[in-house]
Amino acid sequence: MPELNLILIGPPGAGKGTQADRLREDFKLPFISTGDIFRAHVKNETELGKQVKSILDSGGLVPDELVLEIVAGRLDEDDVQDGFILDGFPRTIPQAEALNERLQKEGRRLTAAILIDVPDEEVIKRISGRRQCVKNGHIYNVHFDPPKNEDMCDQDGSRLIQRDDDKPDVVAKRLKEYQDSTSPLIDFYDREGILRRIDGTRSATEVHDHIRAVIATLRLEDNV
Repeated sequence: MPELNLILIGPPGAGKGTQADRLREDFKLPFISTGDIFRAHVKNETELGKQVKSILDSGGLVPDELVLEIVAGRLDEDDVQDGFILDGFPRTIPQAEALNERLQKEGRRLTAAILIDVPDEEVIKRISGRRQCVKNGHIYNVHFDPPKNEDMCDQDGSRLIQRDDDKPDVVAKRLKEYQDSTSPLIDFYDREGILRRIDGTRSATEVHDHIRAVIATLRLEDNV
């Protein structure tokens, strides 16, 4: 297998970022997260960041043209030529079609679209329970990983807050956006023959092991 090009799909709170971090370490691949890129713009208060913040705070999805502009630039960089992990892109069928077209022009292809599947009720519990410290961004969850002292970061003592886009009503809207816009990607990549399903309700380690097994199988099949 000359290169390993992976897409992670799943609802918000499915653990895509966690798995992307582990896979990046496993395979020494660049990790392209549109969420991280957007948050950097928001933090730096760029014009794009102001647009993105308004959209995310209301639970919406960033328009295709903005996402495509950022991802296209990233895919041109040298470190992506031997493979990549995409998290948060594509989110829609037009984005998926645009990505396929771009890769095909360069004689490249996607290796797999990995679906980390988590039920809605679990997503709401995971996200609405999330808290972030105001100083360094350390993350806790009041249900699964609570701080020792309520509303205070264990590591730096700063105040813990719930992000606007983590509030239950916004999470419900984000889930509806996912079902309406992103979940059709499951059928799209299933028809392409590259969709692989992972049970995202298992522990992060079990999910990681399953994904690694899927990749090992794909590499074996590619060499047969």
